Amino acid sequence: MQETFTLRKFMPDDLQAVMQINRVCLPENYTDMFFMDLHQRFPETFIVAEENGDIVGYIMNRIEVGLSNLGLGGLVRKGHVVSIAVLPKGRRKGVATALIKAAMEGMVQYKAKQIFLEVRVTNNAGIDLYKKSGLEVTRTIGGYYSDGEDAYVMSKKL
Repeated sequence: MQETFTLRKFMPDDLQAVMQINRVCLPENYTDMFFMDLHQRFPETFIVAEENGDIVGYIMNRIEVGLSNLGLGGLVRKGHVVSIAVLPKGRRKGVATALIKAAMEGMVQYKAKQIFLEVRVTNNAGIDLYKKSGLEVTRTIGGYYSDGEDAYVMSKKL
């Protein structure tokens, strides 16, 4: 499949486009300060996808220190996928898979040992995407989302 998109690091001028994608694609929305804070703290893991000069997707992450749920022992640095979204016109082209791969490469630069994320238990497309990227369900969090839906935690060693 011919890639029709390019990836690059998020820049402050991208903020409105990224916030619009977040509003269109996801029920969980964030303030502009939240996006900018993650960009300033973890620029290597805030990636956008462009197609024909338009931003069609993004992934933003943070690096946390916590207990490994993958048996890595003790406290480890973990990359947390906070949000990933691709506009409908950018889907089924490998954009989300490429964004996850780029984010994992960025997480390694911050010395993260694993990646994890939360996903709605009913989000079959997302679950399939994350499994394709090597993540597996490691636990369930009841009532995680504001509407009461449960979330799977999916993780992978980096």
